[in-house]
Amino acid sequence: MTDVVITGLGATTPLGGDVPTTWENALAGRSGVRTFDNDWAEKYDIPVNFAGQLVVQPSEVLTRPETKRMDPSAQMAIVAAREAWADAGSPDVDSDRLGAAVSSGIGGVWTLLNGWDTMKEKGAKRVLPMTVPMLMPNSPVAYVSLEFGARAGAHAPVSACASGAEAIAAGFEMIQSGRADIVIAGGTEAAIHPLPISAFAAMAALSKRNDDPASASRPYDTSRDGFVLGEGSGIVVLESAEHAAARGAKVYGRLLGLGMTADANHIAAPEPNGAGQTRAMELGLERAGLTAADIAHVNAHATSTPVGDMIEARGIRGVLGSHADQVLLSATKSMTGHLLGGAGALESVFTLLALHNRVAPPTINVTDPDPELEVDLVRDTPRDLPAEGQLAAINNSFGFGGHNVALVFGTA
Repeated sequence: MTDVVITGLGATTPLGGDVPTTWENALAGRSGVRTFDNDWAEKYDIPVNFAGQLVVQPSEVLTRPETKRMDPSAQMAIVAAREAWADAGSPDVDSDRLGAAVSSGIGGVWTLLNGWDTMKEKGAKRVLPMTVPMLMPNSPVAYVSLEFGARAGAHAPVSACASGAEAIAAGFEMIQSGRADIVIAGGTEAAIHPLPISAFAAMAALSKRNDDPASASRPYDTSRDGFVLGEGSGIVVLESAEHAAARGAKVYGRLLGLGMTADANHIAAPEPNGAGQTRAMELGLERAGLTAADIAHVNAHATSTPVGDMIEARGIRGVLGSHADQVLLSATKSMTGHLLGGAGALESVFTLLALHNRVAPPTINVTDPDPELEVDLVRDTPRDLPAEGQLAAINNSFGFGGHNVALVFGTA
């Protein structure tokens, strides 16, 4: 099998407009969640008035023509992809050997809903001709493939909150199958809009801590009351180890294996026993040729929902067994909020940086840990991972519909 390494990282997030700033603020335990600077809550009677919002808007980075022809989800993906590509050294690669896999869980919701408003208020003739190319869920990956000339394939697997992780898995498979030497992969989401917020709130899925938004995302805390919506994009450059070595590329880490399963249980709720999540982690370890004893770190899906957090925690404990006491667990959504289709990709960036720098980022807002949590949670301040030897880590991503993805990364 072809070894797959990661040679470039890119991101735009509620913690920063690039990877270095995002990582710095994550290690500092800062929250990217803040109150809206608008009247949505009052105007639409929405019970939630905060989210994890971008620090740097794409309009500050992209040209006006670019922002006019792309939905915000695609704009964010392009910003992150450009950073990742430059970080990888802008490699010279045959376009027929370059692929792209970038996902969104929801797609161009801003374009769709703004277009509907335009049609209602001004008529069909005023609907923008670019509306469909902007709203389609594959728009971000299409623009990434156009930007870099990726002709080996452009894929956008949609699996709700597991979409970004599944896109990275798709890129891994493209390289291992021999279809590509390099794949630009990740996820993006721009769903901080009154309708999705209202819909998630109607499901009782969102935290309602309007008086203290920075502490609203609190995975594993006994007072957790729902997730915090976030936005942004995370992109990685995947490359065959042989190709990377031939051009002398720096390597952040390796993608060693992956596990993907489906709960087939409920359209939104996870399977109560976490069987699908557990199996995804087990499959990831099996494909990576590792055992629980090889894992030093887990970046958990941990959205801060009362039920979901502990289902995953029990699964992690079950997979790792007695070794769980030696594994450092991080829940970075406590700082970024939940980026939906971008979550698994951004958290892959965090996982790779944790291995590369040998430090696990903190989980904030946990003042009273759930007594059922039987894994060593990194709280408030970073903790060092072992300074020597090969390390491996798991990044979990689970989505509505019962989608489960576990990515297993290793040091370079």
